[in-house]
Amino acid sequence: MVSAVTFHRRLLVALALAAFAIVLACSVLFEVPGLGIGHFFYVPVALLALACGARVGALGGALATGLYTLAIVITPRLPVREILTLATGIRFVTYTFTGALIGWFASSNRDLVARLSVLAERDFLTDLLNARVFDEALARRCASDRPFVLVLGDMDNLKEINDAHGHAEGNRALRRLAERLSAAARPDDELARVGGDEFALLTDAGVDEAVALCARLRKVLAAEGLEISFGWATKPGDGFEPLELFRKADDRLYAAKLIVRNRRVIHALAAAAH
Repeated sequence: MVSAVTFHRRLLVALALAAFAIVLACSVLFEVPGLGIGHFFYVPVALLALACGARVGALGGALATGLYTLAIVITPRLPVREILTLATGIRFVTYTFTGALIGWFASSNRDLVARLSVLAERDFLTDLLNARVFDEALARRCASDRPFVLVLGDMDNLKEINDAHGHAEGNRALRRLAERLSAAARPDDELARVGGDEFALLTDAGVDEAVALCARLRKVLAAEGLEISFGWATKPGDGFEPLELFRKADDRLYAAKLIVRNRRVIHALAAAAH
């Protein structure tokens, strides 16, 4: 499937080639000394530069000069001696320079737009998808007929890390956590940071596989001093709409966090008793 950007570039190239042919034909049919139909070659040069960048834009300028020269040769109304004039050299310079300049500007603008698009879709700290993009992905999956699993993960000890070592260390812990989650995710999964210390995953894996993945991640992360609790929900087992799936996953997440807190209390009481 051709992307919209690729389609637009191909369209511009097609228009540029058509414009080259049209301007050449008009030059041959209607050009007379002093009329200046050759100036319209700037149009296809600009179209080609917008589509393909500075190098192709400059080549388009050279092509325009060649077609301009060809029109002089095959048009009986124009003196052939004009080919060797300084004006033709100037035309070559202006055609190619215009193509290169427009192409450079277009390429720079495309790069800037691409970077801004990435920044608009990514979380600034972890480089995962942000909450807005994740909400769109969840809505898209809910609108399809395919089952999937929504997994929510919440870091349990971020406050302790921040209090003990500062927020810079807490940010490093979040980035490490994001890296481990990304490494565990499958190629088609969609992973995002949807809150301060909350992450979300959309996966086509079955619920048993997703739950087993959460259990493995808890053990691996705990060994690195990163404590996280998970909750999950499935479509269609737990609902069909984003809100009800989020609520179900959040309920299971809260229950998992209660278990962790109760375990900490028990351990603390046991240590105090000894």
